[in-house]
Amino acid sequence: MDNIKAVIGKFRIAPGTKVDLGKFKPHATPGITQAEAELEMPPLLARLDKLQQKLYAEGKQSLLVVIQAMDTGGKDGVIRRVFGTLNAQGVRVSSFKVPSKEELSHDYLWRYHKEVPSFGTIGVFNRSHYESVLVERVHNLAPKDALKRRYDEINAFEKYLSDSRVRVLKFYLHISRDEQKRRLEERLQNPEKNWKFSLADIAERKLWPDYQKAFEKLLSQCSTKAAPWYLIPSNHKWYRSWLAAVITEQVLLEMDCKFPKGVPGIEKVKVPD
Repeated sequence: MDNIKAVIGKFRIAPGTKVDLGKFKPHATPGITQAEAELEMPPLLARLDKLQQKLYAEGKQSLLVVIQAMDTGGKDGVIRRVFGTLNAQGVRVSSFKVPSKEELSHDYLWRYHKEVPSFGTIGVFNRSHYESVLVERVHNLAPKDALKRRYDEINAFEKYLSDSRVRVLKFYLHISRDEQKRRLEERLQNPEKNWKFSLADIAERKLWPDYQKAFEKLLSQCSTKAAPWYLIPSNHKWYRSWLAAVITEQVLLEMDCKFPKGVPGIEKVKVPD
């Protein structure tokens, strides 16, 4: 297996990089074979569980994981495979649909800020504040001058979170257009997946080039030292989940959480019969 940090480095978007998604192969699987990944996942998830315990026990910082992708990109799969195995008491998943009437009556970041994880917990955003420069950009739902400002506003928001002991980790799950077609057809053909299909998926698929440009823009503008983007090849689900788990482990290790010390004199305490 290649050096883990070297593999991770391949997919971390350096600040100031002009991203061209055409240069990233969504079917790539560097660093590990499928057989190796399947063997590695159980101990990897066990290590994540231990790191989450430390984060929860320490209670002094939190981790926000932002997940964005095209439809069928695998957001739910990563959440289920990587974060679904952790203690539910310390993980909260927030999904963002069409804004409600109340949400529209506030600034565009309001509904996201109030879901930021509290200290000691991991928060996972299934879609996020980046919808404000994706859907709203592609569908012309906001004035151009407002959209232009939002990249800097989002960077400032994430820097504020970072300065407030909320570590921000962002995953873009990169799939090919052909792979999306295959997954949409699977939803149509499999009765157990019919519920996942929406006619809106077909309408949005027609806008694939526009969404690719919107993703390139936000990846280029909003991968910062405080909150980097990781572009994860996601045509192969096993690799997508393995890489997301590995990156999450490295970030939690960098956070260096500690179990708190026990009460003074605990070494002398005896449990009565």
